[in-house]
Amino acid sequence: MLFSSIQFLYIFLPLVLLGCGLVALTGRFPIRNGLLLFASLFFYFLGEPRLFYLLPLEAMIGYASGLLLVRLKHRRILLGIVCAMYVGVLVYYKSQTVLPLGISFFTFQLVSYLIDVYRNQIPPQRNVISFLLYISFFPQLIAGPIVRYQDIEKQLTENRMSLPLVYDGMGRFIVGLAKKVLLANQMGELIELYRGLGEQSILFGWIYAFAFLFQIYFDFSGYSDMAIGLGRMVGFSLPENFRYPYLSTSITEFWRRWHMTLGQWFRDYVYIPLGGNRCSIGKQIRNVAIVWALTGLWHGMAVNFLLWGLYFAVLLLFEKFVIKSFLAKHPVVSHLYVLFFVTISFVIFNGAGVSGVLGDLGTLFGAGGVPFLGPMTLYYGRSYLVLMGICAIAATPYPSKILGKVKGSEMLKLAGLMVLLLLCTAYLVDGSFNPFLYFRF
Repeated sequence: MLFSSIQFLYIFLPLVLLGCGLVALTGRFPIRNGLLLFASLFFYFLGEPRLFYLLPLEAMIGYASGLLLVRLKHRRILLGIVCAMYVGVLVYYKSQTVLPLGISFFTFQLVSYLIDVYRNQIPPQRNVISFLLYISFFPQLIAGPIVRYQDIEKQLTENRMSLPLVYDGMGRFIVGLAKKVLLANQMGELIELYRGLGEQSILFGWIYAFAFLFQIYFDFSGYSDMAIGLGRMVGFSLPENFRYPYLSTSITEFWRRWHMTLGQWFRDYVYIPLGGNRCSIGKQIRNVAIVWALTGLWHGMAVNFLLWGLYFAVLLLFEKFVIKSFLAKHPVVSHLYVLFFVTISFVIFNGAGVSGVLGDLGTLFGAGGVPFLGPMTLYYGRSYLVLMGICAIAATPYPSKILGKVKGSEMLKLAGLMVLLLLCTAYLVDGSFNPFLYFRF
């Protein structure tokens, strides 16, 4: 069940909010976690009935292992065995054609939890319902953000649900829904047209590249907005995952703004344990290469994802050791540099194997005599020009800044949210193109 579905919007979510609201009114707070756990497991079962057992099984192993890690003498062995099991299961399914929903995200949460318990940074969670809820919490279960246990530990024992939070969460959710349905889906349709037509021209290739640049951002950041909004509605504060990454003036800054929880995870559990920056230049290069190879493979066991990760490793090392000072002195040039190389990166990311990647990149630069224009290029370019302009503006903070300066902006905001919800509903009722990209990863 997708967040961007009529069933979720008008059946599942209202029932969950009604149940949590009644619990908050009666003051019987311990029931809330049980209710949310049931809703989360039911939500996961609807999306993954065949492999549903995998989530509660791995969660129970993590729960028991956390308790044992504070009791056993040779606890490093237990940590190594359990984490290797989690990673092995993840690699196995990443190599299959059918990937269990959310496995990349709940695996990383389980591994980070056990490592933090082992490091004595957090106590193990002794309440099995609270632990299972942390792992299976439906707002962020399928596509993140990746939530560290210490970020949510206190919230598992506090009743923070309130009308202001529900209102604020609904606003954030509707904005994310609009990103997904009204922007990402439209860009996805353009990409499908490009692939289906098979027309090769340099301009059409760049239109496709920018369309995917917008699709993946609005799809994934929209999902993160919806997850954060849903969390707020039921009294949880989830971490931010995006902060206008296309405004970055370096690739390093881009990765501090894009999929922030994944970058933080690899920093804390791979890069720093390897030595981080506190080692020789040779080892720094090794550490960056390992982290970015793993980041690529985290998205899938395919060569295009590995190439994508190593591509960013090269860019980050080049920035660090060669052009860091130049970028700092020339913000306009550095911004264009980021947009260019990030666009190229997502062409690699979306390629079908080495031949597909080379073919897509070759089209962008006219390899093999590809013409600049094709018969359909101008038609589709004109058809989607306004929408792509809207995407470019919506990828910045300026719309919200302008709205905040308008007199009576709160009422205007409420009216705008209702219009967005109605537009999204109309689009979904029509049954149009509506995949989630990150369900593939």
